[in-house]
Amino acid sequence: MTNLDQLRALAARHGVATAYDGWDHVRRDVSAATLRAVLGALGVPAEDDEQVSAALVEADIAPWRRLLPAAVVTVEAREREFVVHVPHGTPVEVWIRTEDGSRRAARQLDVWVDPREVDGVLVGRATFAVPSDIEPGWHTLHAEIAGGPYAECALVVTPARLTRSAALTDRQRWGLALQLYSIRSARSWGVGDFGDLADIATTVGSVHGGDYVLVNPIHAAEPVLPLEESPYLPTTRRFVNPLYIRVRDIAETAELRPKDYARIAEFEERAVKRNRDPKRIDRNRTFRAKLRALRLVHRVPRSAHRQAAFEQFCRVGGQSLDDYALWCALTEKHGSDDPRWDGEFAHPGTDAVEVQRRRLGDRIEFHKWLQWICDEQLAAAHRAALDAGMAIGVMHDLAVGVQRKGADAWALGDAVVRGATVGAPPDDFNQQGQQWNQPPWHPERLAEQGYAPYREMLRGILRHAGGIRVDHIIGLFRLWWIPDGESPAAGTYVRYDHEALIGILVLEAERAGAVVVGEDLGVFEPTVQDYLYERGVLGTSILWFEHGEYAPIPPEEYRQLCLTSVTTHDLPPTAGYLAGEHIDLRDRLGLLERDVAVERAEDARDRDAVLELARTRGLLVPEANVAEQVDAVHRLIARSPSVLLGMALVDAVGERRIQNQPGTDQRQYPNWCIPLADRKGRVVMVEDLSGNERFAALVRAFGDG
Repeated sequence: MTNLDQLRALAARHGVATAYDGWDHVRRDVSAATLRAVLGALGVPAEDDEQVSAALVEADIAPWRRLLPAAVVTVEAREREFVVHVPHGTPVEVWIRTEDGSRRAARQLDVWVDPREVDGVLVGRATFAVPSDIEPGWHTLHAEIAGGPYAECALVVTPARLTRSAALTDRQRWGLALQLYSIRSARSWGVGDFGDLADIATTVGSVHGGDYVLVNPIHAAEPVLPLEESPYLPTTRRFVNPLYIRVRDIAETAELRPKDYARIAEFEERAVKRNRDPKRIDRNRTFRAKLRALRLVHRVPRSAHRQAAFEQFCRVGGQSLDDYALWCALTEKHGSDDPRWDGEFAHPGTDAVEVQRRRLGDRIEFHKWLQWICDEQLAAAHRAALDAGMAIGVMHDLAVGVQRKGADAWALGDAVVRGATVGAPPDDFNQQGQQWNQPPWHPERLAEQGYAPYREMLRGILRHAGGIRVDHIIGLFRLWWIPDGESPAAGTYVRYDHEALIGILVLEAERAGAVVVGEDLGVFEPTVQDYLYERGVLGTSILWFEHGEYAPIPPEEYRQLCLTSVTTHDLPPTAGYLAGEHIDLRDRLGLLERDVAVERAEDARDRDAVLELARTRGLLVPEANVAEQVDAVHRLIARSPSVLLGMALVDAVGERRIQNQPGTDQRQYPNWCIPLADRKGRVVMVEDLSGNERFAALVRAFGDG
């Protein structure tokens, strides 16, 4: 075996792809430098041939050092085998402690594997099986050698299929996709809030008959200014962004002293003026004003009932909530660039951090209180959606990852990788690739933690939700890792245990009674969509991407278990897309690798083919205007068998500006800062939506499909 062959063999042992098929179906080999760097990020020394040889030996023998696997994840009604390693010939007792506290024996199977010497000891391998009648849930495997070592690990039994999906097949339902920060109302402070979410859900459900509202990720950003603009680059996915709190909806606001109430009214008066600015959202000014107001409200004594509710919330939040609030308090006091984050403050358990935990008690309590208020207002928004007749209610969006120096990266230890970030390889849509600046989960360390951080994240998001959209769900199968300092093109794929990650997702959604939608766009292996279907996870179809080699795919051939929409937040609203504004923008920003004339010609050909398909279905007249064309393509997707249809709020009001141009930063384009406006550039308020004729026309288009 050559040195390169050894390196590739080591990479394969750790799930690192040594070659991949690009968007153009061309096979590409991954460079040795990339393989060494990604292995290094995984904690596998591979800088030279000697290290590679040693790491190969270690990869072969490491499982034999474990009494039990890192974790066992299986599917209900299946007998799952697992192995136990013991000194050869030594008896071992293996049992299961179920979630309800009962004890079950694990059955040993008659499987012979030759023992091998490990660190000077002859070690044997015994094979056991998880009984097939264990109920779905979070259980624990135990193993004990008589008079010797003891071990335990997580045993997760997951549902074979999400039952909520089957309940959707009786009829087609539609919902509204919106960017909450972009929406204003007479009561919001320049940025949409949870009260606006409740009001929009009420309008969509009770006035227009929609069944869900899909909201952008509302994960928490930094606790200090400046805030990260992208909702897809949070500091944590386990907690919520206080930017979206509506101050006046907090019960204690009504009990403020007159002087403090007047100050909040002053903050509000200034902030409300920004609601009519159609140019750019200013999160920082809004957050600064809200923090001042929230600190005043926080000081108001709570009633016995309210205090008990807050204390219960903190008990449920436990250590994770404590550590998150501590991180917020530390960041407020010391900033994010303090060198002590790499030393004294490196993780929640250092002595220096424990000292700060005691000193910053009041600030920690404030940040826990903020999360409680977020939780209350999110619960109220979801209740409003269901009370309005929605079958699903609020559907939350799960971002792919978090900031490199954020709360999750700090608190979750080695479950989060250092030395690499995730993104996407070059493709037809982003010909230079994408760098998302997010550290990935470490596949092995996550399993060793019993998938607890992943479970906790999902439970938090599903706490007040009828559905969850998983952005880039392909990342639960494989993620594009980019070594630090390299371009997106210099990355490679790293595999994950998708049966574990998808299974746990299904388990937590089943318990929450929620629908799961996976954004399964882009380059992926053919088996991915089949596997998601088997587990009851809906896929995603975007009209403009449903194109065969020579013509658009007829909507009648779309998948049934799917959320189908015309556009997405990474494309212009439909009116802008029909005008080719995405090509013009990418050309201005220098994002095209091919001649712009070729890009425009191909894009126009594909768009015209979709419009012609609508004409052949009798859904579009020859000389239709832009609004009629937008209606027609929505009628077209309503012809699909997809159980869910999605309407973008920007389409419902006639907006043309794109919310986000992938591959750019704020110096190039105001991503995630575009307030909701109509085709003439006038701000559209929440109060305007119930009587908005453009909105009503688009709803009728779904009904006419």
